Amino acid sequence: MVTLDEVPEAVQAVLVEFFAQQRNHLAGIQPEAVDVLEQFVLGGGKRLRPLFAWAGYTGVGGSEDPQAVLRAVSSLELIQACALLHDDIIDSSDTRRGRPTAHRTVETRHRERGWSGDSAHFGRSVAILLGDFALAWADDLVHSSGLSAAALQRVQEPWRAMRSEVIAGQLLDVSLEASGSERLEDAERVNRFKTAAYTIERPLHIGAALADAPQPVVDAYRKFGADIGVAFQLRDDVLGVFGDPAVTGKPAGDDLREGKRTVLVASALALADAHNPTAAEALRRGIGTVKTPEEIAALTDIISATGARQVVEDRIAELTASGLAHLEEAQINPDVAEALRGLAIKATTRTM
Repeated sequence: MVTLDEVPEAVQAVLVEFFAQQRNHLAGIQPEAVDVLEQFVLGGGKRLRPLFAWAGYTGVGGSEDPQAVLRAVSSLELIQACALLHDDIIDSSDTRRGRPTAHRTVETRHRERGWSGDSAHFGRSVAILLGDFALAWADDLVHSSGLSAAALQRVQEPWRAMRSEVIAGQLLDVSLEASGSERLEDAERVNRFKTAAYTIERPLHIGAALADAPQPVVDAYRKFGADIGVAFQLRDDVLGVFGDPAVTGKPAGDDLREGKRTVLVASALALADAHNPTAAEALRRGIGTVKTPEEIAALTDIISATGARQVVEDRIAELTASGLAHLEEAQINPDVAEALRGLAIKATTRTM
């Protein structure tokens, strides 16, 4: 059995083998596209989703072939790749993990080769299709993993739910940006479904389903995963405004430039409305329209002055405590429970 510490390296090996198979299959069609997706998937990432799924499985102790389970949970990295590729296009992001986003990479190649047509459009088109590949291949990897028919049947519910939730969460996020929603509950719903569900809650659920865990364990896992997943996204919201670009790999204030309707922004607007209407109006005008470092810094200062950052920090602490309390309800392997506690704390206190 692979230990939790060994999961990222083991997942990397599974994905290397999988991409080699896909490259052979597409050798006569479009092998270069496989290379771009492979570099994107293998070139970074914390492997959190497979890690939580493996923890969900080993915490209960199932009877499936461990290598089959490992291959199945590795598919979550392909779901993540699909989400990120499409998200970067939607947000017009230039960098991801400190490097050019996939659509910008392809755009540059198109321009350097002197191909016809608009380079930016070509880059976006290819990246959309790469995301489609990733989503389809995630299913392929699960169903070719070697799991038993019974395990494949059990995992269908959380698997289908996770895919639908992350796409619906992204649709909600786009809609809130377009409508300019300032409702805190709307921002919280985005966090719940766009990030929390497919980052921690559903991976744990998937692992539990593969192990045929009893319902009380599934319930405890899901409550823990929902709370820690939302706290994880709230930390991301803070880093999206106040993070160090050298650490996060994204430009400073990227969320402000993109017009993200986060809990941090919603909280800042509510506080500014109550105490400094002039600042509130400046924040409303600036969200999604700022471009220069100076403009972004001015909005960052407004958000900081409202006290919204501390409000979000308090919420992160509250959700972390609640999630850890739910984890104590799960009757799982003590070593795995302790590892999940550590992962939860790391995920909600990270700097990148």
